[in-house]
Amino acid sequence: MKTIKTYSAKPEEARASQQWYVVDAEGKTLGRLASQVATIIVGKHKPMYTPHVDCGDYVIVVNAQKIKVTGNKMTEKKYASHSLYSGGFKEANLRDVLEHKPERAIKEAVWGMIPHGRLGRQMIKKLKVYGGAEHEHAAQKPQALELKG
Repeated sequence: MKTIKTYSAKPEEARASQQWYVVDAEGKTLGRLASQVATIIVGKHKPMYTPHVDCGDYVIVVNAQKIKVTGNKMTEKKYASHSLYSGGFKEANLRDVLEHKPERAIKEAVWGMIPHGRLGRQMIKKLKVYGGAEHEHAAQKPQALELKG
């Protein structure tokens, strides 16, 4: 009987196949955008995907402040932070976050969809989010990526 070996990507192979993509978030729904971006960052869209190796690609998201959400999420979705000082709890709704720091909404949505650990912290660094239409990664020659939804 012949045994079939399972392919396991090496970190060097994964780094050699990394690409850069740019995604326009204008008019996209926050959750759908985040789940598709998370799939690319983790590397699940590649046949060489290995769970314990960072096989994903870099993603640049532009126009982050022009995302849309359904229902009453603009006023009811809350983002909390704490400064670790007493009385240092702060809370803001999605409308305020998109007005002041539009990158935070997409970063937190994607972070919730990738592994939480050492590997996940390495993966989230491959996400670059910008509130406007301009980004500073033209030297990497990113390819335009059209996402569904």
